[in-house]
Amino acid sequence: MDKIDFNISIVGMGLIGGSYAMSLREVSLGKIYGIDIDEKALEDAEMMGIIDKGYVSPEIPLKDSDLVIICLYPKSVKKFVMDNIDNFKTGAIITDVTGVKTKILDEINYGLREDLDFIFGHPMAGREEKGLKFSSKEVFKGANYIITPTSRNKRENIKLVEGIIKKIGFKNIMTVTPEEHDKIISFTSQLPHVIAVSLVNSNNLDFDIGLFTGDSYRELTRIAQINSQLWTELFIENKINLIKNMEIFEENIKKFKEAIIKEDREILIKSMDNARKRRKEMS
Repeated sequence: MDKIDFNISIVGMGLIGGSYAMSLREVSLGKIYGIDIDEKALEDAEMMGIIDKGYVSPEIPLKDSDLVIICLYPKSVKKFVMDNIDNFKTGAIITDVTGVKTKILDEINYGLREDLDFIFGHPMAGREEKGLKFSSKEVFKGANYIITPTSRNKRENIKLVEGIIKKIGFKNIMTVTPEEHDKIISFTSQLPHVIAVSLVNSNNLDFDIGLFTGDSYRELTRIAQINSQLWTELFIENKINLIKNMEIFEENIKKFKEAIIKEDREILIKSMDNARKRRKEMS
């Protein structure tokens, strides 16, 4: 496997940033810099050998980095880019990991330097825990990755990012518009988190239900161990798409409830058979 021979800065040394650093360390010949306001996270990353040097101030590493991967919450991405607009190396490629695209993409591109190429990306991978100590190069293995290209992106830079993504273990790379991304993700990612949180919060039993659960409850509620600060931003930033899907889900729950009340076996069987068929057809 060919190595990556240029310098990379990773902004945000948490779960995803740390996982990027671990994965890139195996395929990179260049320097890997970490940028974070948490000095302890940077010290730990240096001790782990996954970055060459950590910086609280971004000026020095950004001026020396050909690729910058911003692993921050959505609102923080724009602020970081605009605060450091004069610090990026000429011709640098920038990418991100945020789970919402349309609004942030428009805002960043509006103030982006002409020589910079921001290729917006979304790794469909992660864990319930947060922080560098939970990072792993295995996080990205076999996962899906979404790119939302814009008219200002250079094709060769998109190809370069895709190549790196494949090198660190992602399996499928999908290309969609920012609007398509936010519409799809509101259903495949955000709605399941809403359902998991709501299910756990619906427990009104006076028992330690952990002693009574099987795989179904554990699998459905695993993602309820949620990073509440991050997901609050994601829900609100994509609220129009998310609310539409919540309303469709509510309507399906209502129909299912009515069928149970009426003991309508035909509707219940039809609904479950349809779900099983559609689930089997998924890639």
